Amino acid sequence: MQRTLRVAPIVEGHGEVAAVRTLIQRIWTEVVQGDYVDVLSPIRQPKSKLIREQGLERAVRLATAKLTQQQTERVQSLILVLVDADEDCPAELGSRLIERARSSTHVNAEVCIAQPEYETWFAGAATSLEEFLDLGNAPVPEDPEAQRAGKAWIKDRFRGAKYSETVDQVRLTARMDLLDCQRRCPSFSRMCAKLKAIAASE
Repeated sequence: MQRTLRVAPIVEGHGEVAAVRTLIQRIWTEVVQGDYVDVLSPIRQPKSKLIREQGLERAVRLATAKLTQQQTERVQSLILVLVDADEDCPAELGSRLIERARSSTHVNAEVCIAQPEYETWFAGAATSLEEFLDLGNAPVPEDPEAQRAGKAWIKDRFRGAKYSETVDQVRLTARMDLLDCQRRCPSFSRMCAKLKAIAASE
């Protein structure tokens, strides 16, 4: 049986707009072993708007409309909300957002929270990113989420002139070792598990 999926992502940052297609495609094909995933153009809303009353709901309704326009048989549809936890408790934030998202659509919806930031997943896979990161002799954080090794950690070690989310986030996403990231970053592992569950439900 072919495992195919169409995803309408909702993200908060310009860097995620560029990177989320690569991220989902890699997880779906390399981790889930799915056959094909069609990732639609992301809907971007700042986190401050998404958590505001009706902010997430409007984005979910727009994502639902985009998926409905392209509805075909034998292809599962998914609305995927990806945001950083930042200073929020990821469990509480995820619980609040998933309830609101699912009450706004008839399409399957999931919420993934990067703890504390998307760039923390790069820290978790840092040994595979030495082309981009000068790690020196310092140890790679074994628990980057607890150590809050996020954007600042990446900027301090970036080999280029300056880390740019819109330019570099997609390049690092394309090269990072997904197994290392799963092992060190529980929030990334949870995102993979959600996509695996969707594939298994076909």
